[in-house]
Amino acid sequence: MLKFMSLSSGSCGNCYFLGWQPDEQTPLRGILIDAGVSLRALKRNLRLYGLGTDCFDAILVTHDHFDHIRHLGSFCSHLHKPVYASRTLHDALSRHFATRDAIVPCRKYLQAGEWNTIPVGSSTLRVRYFVVPHDATETCGFFIRFDGENFVLMTDVGRVTPESLEFARQADTLVIESNYDTQMLIGGPYPHQLKMRICGGRGHMSNDECADTVKQIWHEGLRNIFLCHLSENNNTPEAAFASTARALVELGVKESVRLQTLPRQTATPLLRL
Repeated sequence: MLKFMSLSSGSCGNCYFLGWQPDEQTPLRGILIDAGVSLRALKRNLRLYGLGTDCFDAILVTHDHFDHIRHLGSFCSHLHKPVYASRTLHDALSRHFATRDAIVPCRKYLQAGEWNTIPVGSSTLRVRYFVVPHDATETCGFFIRFDGENFVLMTDVGRVTPESLEFARQADTLVIESNYDTQMLIGGPYPHQLKMRICGGRGHMSNDECADTVKQIWHEGLRNIFLCHLSENNNTPEAAFASTARALVELGVKESVRLQTLPRQTATPLLRL
């Protein structure tokens, strides 16, 4: 069974755990996606479920904004786990003050346009990355396959692309950004330039854009939708949830899928997918 935990999701920090446990007798093993929480917080939240840092064998990185890599250098120095990212992103991380020299011995390159294999315990995870519009050096979504289960994560997405839609249409579980409510953003206190940065196509995805994407990619195999990276100032969990819930009602499938918002600064339970 596939299990998932969001440790933090938002501009304060982003970090997710995805693990596979074929049966109750086999230890849970998996990966982290991004490293925006401290090592202490990571250990504390894993410990609640009897887990340690040996439960993950690799770290995937979506992009080089600080809220996604804040503690990656520390993870590399203390845990010595391989860090998988695109070649372009690794080049940027080798120069970033938060990672720089610490990441060099942990660096593993993901190849573009093909399946990459990552050893996880006695199993193998397969992952493909796809580039999404965002104002970082390069921002990647991930299509992850664990023993026939398909997991797609797309965060910090200025606009969806045909490629991201193609992967999302195959997902059993989709983690998708629902960053802001348009009216809250436009009517809020942010400077005009920042508002345009957020909604201008290389920033973030609104609740309405997220809901429209869900309508475009819906298929019967989609069981879980997690709304991530909600803005503290321009959104509420209730507004984000309601927007995508309406889309599911219009599709006539609201009762057949789990829809959940991910908290900004606290961890979810360890969820069975």
